[in-house]
Amino acid sequence: MKNQNRLTTYILVSLVLGIAAGYIANVTLANPAGFADTMSLITTLFLRLIKMIIAPLVFSTLVVGIARMGDASEVGRIGIKTLGWFFVASLLSLTLGLIMVNLFRPGDALVGHLPATTAAASGLATTSLSLKEFITHLVPSSIIDGMAKNEILQIVVFSLFFGTAAAAVGPKSEPLVDAVDGIAHIMLKVTGYVMRFAPLAVFAAVAGTIAKSGLGVLQTYGVFMAEFYLSIAVLWGVLIFIGFLFLGKRIGRLISELRGPSLLAFSTASSEAAFPKTLEGLERFGVRNRIAAFVLPIGYSFNLDGSMMYCTFAAVFIAQAYGIEMSLGTQMTMMAVLMLTSKGIAGVPRASLVVIAATLSQFNIPEAGLVLLLGIDHFLDMARSATNVIGNGIAAAVVAKWEGELTDPIDKELADTPLP
Repeated sequence: MKNQNRLTTYILVSLVLGIAAGYIANVTLANPAGFADTMSLITTLFLRLIKMIIAPLVFSTLVVGIARMGDASEVGRIGIKTLGWFFVASLLSLTLGLIMVNLFRPGDALVGHLPATTAAASGLATTSLSLKEFITHLVPSSIIDGMAKNEILQIVVFSLFFGTAAAAVGPKSEPLVDAVDGIAHIMLKVTGYVMRFAPLAVFAAVAGTIAKSGLGVLQTYGVFMAEFYLSIAVLWGVLIFIGFLFLGKRIGRLISELRGPSLLAFSTASSEAAFPKTLEGLERFGVRNRIAAFVLPIGYSFNLDGSMMYCTFAAVFIAQAYGIEMSLGTQMTMMAVLMLTSKGIAGVPRASLVVIAATLSQFNIPEAGLVLLLGIDHFLDMARSATNVIGNGIAAAVVAKWEGELTDPIDKELADTPLP
């Protein structure tokens, strides 16, 4: 636990230093954009290191977990419970986003800041969200290709089949399952090595963003950002309260375990960056590895609570900024559309913006309104990413409680040793 607290402290210090360094670069350098580009190399390197871990870690932990569950009926039961929780959490996040944006009406204060022409392009590809594309990407044509592209949903689908088949084969598959379990241990050890670079990556990410945009971008949209962050805080409160109903006082320990991963996701604006540490934190909390390894990867495609709240919040905000009044029925319809289109796009760059862009056109809201948000999207994405970690962590713990797979917390450091 000392190592976890030390990493959290280093990340916090790096966050503050990054803001200071970015501001100094913005006001003193002749070419702050060049400084930002240099910093982006460090951030990109760290995120690529994380992505290097994701595919083998998801595959190995999920296969071992499923293979040791026993039979397909148990996998199906846990899967139904997991997806049921995700559906309720998604509906809650989207609904809360609608309530908060109608309560604050941030768009009213930004009329006139929108692009002059509604024909302005946001530069976002919206074709990736069609039903055909979703089905096509659901099942991999090659698992090697799916792993190469870090398509988490494809890796999950293949691992479900592989792990279920390994369980059905029985004793003959045990040597292979043990070998895959060894891979999981090794990848968690690799995770420990990679995480030593996290504070440097956080410093580079924040410094580069501030250097390029300056603190002025925070001042210009300060009200909108404050209202969105307050809305995110309300969502956290709701999720934690629901978690308390199922986990009791242990919810405090769970949030403590998720503090480090959430801060990492917040600082890098990437939920993927926090995946390995979230898995470790859940195991220390007492969630059996087979449950955590099953729920988390699926959650990365189906349970992005922060991102879904942002979808409704931002879409209605843009409509307000254009003076477009949306009836309650229209907003409910939009929420239903977002419920469907927001699934399975975790691997799409700037996924939330892509979902919003696809939704706006369906409701005759100018897509160009997204340009208003592009400058501050990084800071909004920080809150979304941290919320996604909290939502998936609570989901895994609750499903473990339902399955009777929630054990006593582990007080010693087990970052490189998953539970059997």
